[in-house]
Amino acid sequence: MSPATSGPLSGIVVADFSRVLAGPYCTMLLADLGADVIKVEGPAGDDTRHWVPPVRDGVGTYFLAVNRNKRSIVLDLADAGDAEVAHALSARADVFIHNFKPGGLAKFGLDYDAVAARNADVIYCEISGFGSAEGASLPGYDLLVQAMSGLMSLTGDPAGPPYRSGISVFDIMTGLHSAIGILAALHHRDLTGEGQRVETNLLSTALSTMVNQVSAYIAGGVVPHRMGNAHLSLFPYEPLATGDGELIVAAGNDGQFRRLCAALGAPELAGDERFTTVGRRNENREELRPLLLDRLATRSAREWFDVLTEAGVPCGPINDVRGGVELAGELGLEPVVSPEGVPSVRNPVRLSATPTRYDLAPPALDAHGDEVRAWLGLPAPHRTEGPHT
Repeated sequence: MSPATSGPLSGIVVADFSRVLAGPYCTMLLADLGADVIKVEGPAGDDTRHWVPPVRDGVGTYFLAVNRNKRSIVLDLADAGDAEVAHALSARADVFIHNFKPGGLAKFGLDYDAVAARNADVIYCEISGFGSAEGASLPGYDLLVQAMSGLMSLTGDPAGPPYRSGISVFDIMTGLHSAIGILAALHHRDLTGEGQRVETNLLSTALSTMVNQVSAYIAGGVVPHRMGNAHLSLFPYEPLATGDGELIVAAGNDGQFRRLCAALGAPELAGDERFTTVGRRNENREELRPLLLDRLATRSAREWFDVLTEAGVPCGPINDVRGGVELAGELGLEPVVSPEGVPSVRNPVRLSATPTRYDLAPPALDAHGDEVRAWLGLPAPHRTEGPHT
């Protein structure tokens, strides 16, 4: 359909019927790896095109964040002609992905059974909020899942209200899990020729993503609670005040704690029976904290960062987003890429033989509609105006 792309997924066609975040993030990762992603949008476009501010050239930066390297076609699934295009696309795609409610595409002939009947070896990925059983009718919004999974009960000051994460963490993690499932299914297809259905949901992702906190309950019988910036099992592993501001100190094992004490000029703390092991430091954190703060108050956060880093103690400043991007640049990570002049964050995966690509900016609405129809052998629709913006 288009000039050959590079990357380990070159030649894989993805019919992307997803919108907002979890699905588009997944398909952008696949596109970065060389897949040819065809983004199917309704006449109004993906909701995030209109989630402003912030905005760049009239498009929400939310949309720009997760839609590079894709082609856009507008299809109204309730229209017979557009439904024919959708069916033809589903018959040609290697991967079909959507995040409609479970069963929501059946009336359009785009459920798993219908698509697999046209395309027996398709990898069909469906993303939902709460699975396809009893939770099928529940709306899948990240904020709801942050609340219902228990994450918000862990976030915030112990004496204050629960807080959401600053990002849609479970949408992003579900997108990652979806990409992993799709890649596993593609490998299985390479070995056997067999396609399959891949299901992910935000609640299952949430419980998996909360790792030690959920394990504390299911394996230890402990229901975790809000601890502010403190860690349930480690100390010091939190922001600590210095002479002019806070510094994250993350001494996660006994060796790091000994190095911390030596760098602070208080080696005797490492030999104190109350603090010699991770467990003892955790039990006696309220006795240890003022002793550390007393030493840290003698220098600035920047000075302690240099001293502790030199001593091999993990630590770091609390940056804003600009500071995080600038730090990545200073460390040689080249965090920003600009396909066709539109800046976005570099894919974090680096492959030595088949590097990620950054060929296409996030597409204008229906920018590739005629191209996709021509590839499918279908005529362009009659229209009185050009592609949407």
